[in-house]
Amino acid sequence: MKQFKDYYNGELSEFKVISKAQRRKMAIRLKKLVKSSAFQKKVQKSKLRIANPAKQRVKAAKMAKQKVIDKYYPKYKEMGLAQRMKTDQMIQAKYSGMITALTKKLAKVVKAKEIAKVKKAREAMKQDA
Repeated sequence: MKQFKDYYNGELSEFKVISKAQRRKMAIRLKKLVKSSAFQKKVQKSKLRIANPAKQRVKAAKMAKQKVIDKYYPKYKEMGLAQRMKTDQMIQAKYSGMITALTKKLAKVVKAKEIAKVKKAREAMKQDA
């Protein structure tokens, strides 16, 4: 089974392009995983702690990429899978500098959201107990 580090090459602005079949396999695998009680418990526990800075940067990079998509490719969601893959390549080639700059700005936003999320989850846990 491929892991996150197989797709992530260390550069936040780089997104490895994967084939249609690989995307489908990942979707099927994750769909099964979400149903398992062990995974649900793991997710519940993860809500009680702040994500490490590397994960926050990845989250910020995804948000930055999404901002670029929203601005320059408003019909991205309506595109077919092959067209989205091609668009991802174009975005990577054309807007990687912008994505990097946005990532740095959004890192602070992600960190603040992460802290607020954890506080909310811990308060909910105290109220249930």
